Amino acid sequence: MKKLAVTGGGRCNITNSFAHVRSVEEVYPRGHRLMKRALKAFSPERTLEWFEEAGVKGFVTQPDGCVFPESQDAMEIVHCLQDRMHKGGVRVHCGKKAIAAKPEDGGWSIVFADGGNVRADALLVTCGGAPKGLPLLDGLDIPWVPTVPSLFTFTVKDPELRSLMGLVVEASLSMAGFHSRGALLITDWGLSGPAVLRMSSYAAHYLHDNEYKASLSINWTTQTQAEVQEELQGILKAGNQKLVASMSPFGLPQRLWKHLLRRAVVREDIRCAELGSKGMARITATLTSDVYKVEGRSRFRDEFVTAGGVDLSAIDPSTMECRRYPGLFFAGEVLDIDAVTGGFNLQAAWSTGWLAAQAIKGK
Repeated sequence: MKKLAVTGGGRCNITNSFAHVRSVEEVYPRGHRLMKRALKAFSPERTLEWFEEAGVKGFVTQPDGCVFPESQDAMEIVHCLQDRMHKGGVRVHCGKKAIAAKPEDGGWSIVFADGGNVRADALLVTCGGAPKGLPLLDGLDIPWVPTVPSLFTFTVKDPELRSLMGLVVEASLSMAGFHSRGALLITDWGLSGPAVLRMSSYAAHYLHDNEYKASLSINWTTQTQAEVQEELQGILKAGNQKLVASMSPFGLPQRLWKHLLRRAVVREDIRCAELGSKGMARITATLTSDVYKVEGRSRFRDEFVTAGGVDLSAIDPSTMECRRYPGLFFAGEVLDIDAVTGGFNLQAAWSTGWLAAQAIKGK
């Protein structure tokens, strides 16, 4: 509930409309095959219907597909879930740490740190990201994919870039064969924004394995090199006697344009007519492939996700039940399923949780 309360900056990005999603794999870099099935069983539309039936007043869908409650208050969702548990007769053991769970007499025995225990016919594990694994299930043979951080911003120590903090542009990013596109925010520590968060998701394991050091190529125009060169030639020809530095091509902020000219080793006092083919080539290359060193990661507020978890090969995708241990179920981030930012991770929790609940109810 704590994590739910801070998602979407405290507004709760409860799901996504998927209106701009071309393929499930695009937004679920890990677990997309299982999510295809889960989304058919419990879709974003069904999710919103469920919450409205449970008392949430309504939802608002943003142009980017992100869906929030009309109240713009994550606590409305938290209280809704708590109310449903109360009405359903769910017993909540607050302030108790479960330290062990073992199969016993056709069910499960859960032991608490205070020495108490409860018995259950089925056990559903929804503990979220588990960077230390699952000590609760020590002794059980459950295939596990090592967990690593996802959805984080990049530390870039280039002082000239960081002096442009606050600027936002639409850009395309490339890193070690991974690609992303979206709004790019320059910060006082480096780079952030949806484009970076998406890249951190795609390249989560690569970045972890390389100690969060990598080369990041930025295309500040999102166009191909040939398209940029052709458009740039027309702009500079029309400008003729104007200073190259006075132009603002491709809708780039003036401060960023001057920064890129310095990166391309082009003087600010040179006129468009004097640029020449070599200068044109350097500007084109900088606009489409401007390389910076990523030298670390930063957490994005209090919202983050882990890649890795219970290996999906161990799970029945129709029920979320562990193949090796009947009556043991998993749902949400504890599974090796994670997504880019935009409400997709919460939708994975709703869909896999619903599948598990239906299977448990049918036992």
